[in-house]
Amino acid sequence: MSPTSAASILLVEDDQMDVMNVQRELRKQNISVPLVHARNGREALNMLRGENGETKIGRPSLVMLDINMPRLNGLELLKILRSDPEFSDLNVFIMTTSDLDTDRLGAKDLNVSGYIIKPLTFDSFGGEGGGTVDGFSLFLDLLKLKE
Repeated sequence: MSPTSAASILLVEDDQMDVMNVQRELRKQNISVPLVHARNGREALNMLRGENGETKIGRPSLVMLDINMPRLNGLELLKILRSDPEFSDLNVFIMTTSDLDTDRLGAKDLNVSGYIIKPLTFDSFGGEGGGTVDGFSLFLDLLKLKE
């Protein structure tokens, strides 16, 4: 995979409403990076590696990862990616309804780029705290660099 490959986002999310929210918010921000969707961690891993009948996708610029999913949850997928030399340095943003310290610490230990609390809105992070603003502004900055 060459470093000049086209930018893309891998969205790993089992809730179709959340997928539509992400698409809408990216449009609002005029971000036109292609979005590749996987419904769970197992499907995402198959897509990244080109295994189990899935076509291998190009290395994504960013991964947006829900924590609570069937088959392989977000933190389990992240552990696998961090131990795989091909994907260990991916920019991964956790996207979750969970504000539990155990989830935050688990994500932090796995070097996530940001932790975003759902429901997702790019412009309503006023004074909600918890690092969400930083996570999201970093997310947007990284996307703009990739376009």
